Amino acid sequence: MTMSNLVLTPPLFAILSGFIEERVGMSYSASEQALFETKVGARALEAGFASLLDYYYYLRYDDADQSEFRALVQTLLVHETFFFRELGPLRAAVSHLITPRVASGSRVRVWCAACATGEEPLTLAMLLAQEGVLDRVEIVASDLSEAALERARAGRYPVRALRQQPNHPLAARYLERNGESLRAAPELLAAIDYCCLNLMDPEALERLCSFDLIVCRNVLIYFRDARASELVQRLTRRLVPGGALLVGAAESLMRFGSELACEEHGGAFLYVKQATP
Repeated sequence: MTMSNLVLTPPLFAILSGFIEERVGMSYSASEQALFETKVGARALEAGFASLLDYYYYLRYDDADQSEFRALVQTLLVHETFFFRELGPLRAAVSHLITPRVASGSRVRVWCAACATGEEPLTLAMLLAQEGVLDRVEIVASDLSEAALERARAGRYPVRALRQQPNHPLAARYLERNGESLRAAPELLAAIDYCCLNLMDPEALERLCSFDLIVCRNVLIYFRDARASELVQRLTRRLVPGGALLVGAAESLMRFGSELACEEHGGAFLYVKQATP
């Protein structure tokens, strides 16, 4: 059996991509059909299926523990992340939101959603350690991929994870270099609680309780507007009054008409939940 047996017709593409969007929110346009076919076809072939229609029926009706669906999602996910990515907004969140709350005596909670292999929460932990407040901030980091989370928990990375700012002072202080590999400082790893979570699962989000800051960057770009708006509303419910949502530089919440107010700090934008009157 070869990939040539696993043809993805337009109707089947609509069914399969719609099923994935229903479960995890990720959407695919018609222009992405070829890439989608390659990835899904490879996974179906590995799982022993002779047709993508049979594979869909299995995912929909027979994958009781969703283990095959999780394997498929792992194939589809894009884990493009690195240390110090879009650093300005993280600095703004630390200086204008987190540090003042810690100074007031509050126990601050931060959630890095869709953290992939962990470079983002580790970058945030470095900033907090630099300010001397890491031990007073609870950091939760989640992702849909358990494989990515295993790498995050291990705290080991290739040198290219520093490709944006290889000589940043925080890297020298908190990342131990050994040849072509990096290892995060133990105190940073100990400060982060990693968990596997589907952002489209409202009950799972409810169990996380509330946060002062939610970092959910470069996620909404993979969702249609309706799904993105739904996710923003769910994340907003997880914020305490005055808490903030941080999204990617290429993302904007203004078109969703959310209850979050956009605040600008030195070119960085935070979406702040207003206190109810």
